[in-house]
Amino acid sequence: MAGRVSGKLAFVTGAAQGLGRAHASLLAQEGARVLCTDINGDGAAETASLINEALGDGTAFSIQHDVTDPAAWEAAVDAAREKLGGLNVLVNNAGIGVAGNIETCDFEDWKRCFSVNVDSIFHGCQKALPLMREHAPGSIVNISSIAGLIASDTMPAYNASKAAVWMLSKSIALHCAKKNMQIRCNSVHPTFVDTPILDGTAKHSGLEKDVLLEKLARQIPLKFVGEPNDIANAVLYLASDESRFMTGAELKLDGGISAM
Repeated sequence: MAGRVSGKLAFVTGAAQGLGRAHASLLAQEGARVLCTDINGDGAAETASLINEALGDGTAFSIQHDVTDPAAWEAAVDAAREKLGGLNVLVNNAGIGVAGNIETCDFEDWKRCFSVNVDSIFHGCQKALPLMREHAPGSIVNISSIAGLIASDTMPAYNASKAAVWMLSKSIALHCAKKNMQIRCNSVHPTFVDTPILDGTAKHSGLEKDVLLEKLARQIPLKFVGEPNDIANAVLYLASDESRFMTGAELKLDGGISAM
């Protein structure tokens, strides 16, 4: 099928690279106009430029955006109103991980992880919903992680923050349904995906990238690490009207890990 989100007005955070770039690109390919945002403004601009080169000027736009700042969210929603003419798809993709187990995790890192991973979604949905209501039906897609459903002893901050995204998404979904907004909210839970984040993981672990990918794949029942479009295809489905009866749900893209 083509044009699965034709006419949609989409906003993607963390769009400078990796999953965010894949989400923005696929939504644009399927007919949406997209605002790409990232704290890395140059990276977001590059994503928008690549989309426009492929699909024509005016398909994508970009702004520099600190998702932890409520005032920056107000400015970003204003940019969506100005550049897109409205908003009906919000993809809260921006996120970080921090190192350290419960004894070694620095409290400042803990707070930074929650600020980027959870507070950003609180601010984003709160600021965006008034504009989304004007352009309903709409869809909010929050990128969580399989780590929000399955814990590890080595990443309590990431586990806890992504679990918070999972529950926050359900609360938002129920609120929107109760208010008859015609806006859905769902969470997506990937496992390991081959993005630039794994380059840093490989460097930190002292492993070559291909060795790391093999090691991660052995933990996945399907025996391979995901590609960005494996996740973007799920975001596309949730953004489209094909998923109009789906809200408050979690979509696991984990190669079977959670089935074990």
